[in-house]
Amino acid sequence: EVQLQASGGGLVQPGGSLRLSCAASGFTWDDYAIGWFRQAPGKEREGVSCFSRSDSRTYYADSVKGRFTISTDSAKNTYYLQMNRLKPEDTAVYTCAADFRCGPLVAGQDPLVGWSQGTLVTVSS
Repeated sequence: EVQLQASGGGLVQPGGSLRLSCAASGFTWDDYAIGWFRQAPGKEREGVSCFSRSDSRTYYADSVKGRFTISTDSAKNTYYLQMNRLKPEDTAVYTCAADFRCGPLVAGQDPLVGWSQGTLVTVSS
């Protein structure tokens, strides 16, 4: 059974940093794409970042390029989203997810493999 558990959200001031974690189990990372999407109140879901081990490609939404970094720790079965230089418009519920490839996840479509509960990130002074 695929299980994903996100954590690490919180309140941070503009310009600050947070690192989100996603503990994953029940699937082989080599076979799937893993990533993050977010949804702010009143807005559509936005694919934030995705990493596909099978083709060694990493994707970032234009809105986060240069500020966010996705990484993995296979030994811990955990992957991360390091978020730097946070802006108020980054405020959203962040969810980690797994899919067969990055395209649908980045497009904000429902993940086909699994997803976590959300973790709230609030960027405010």
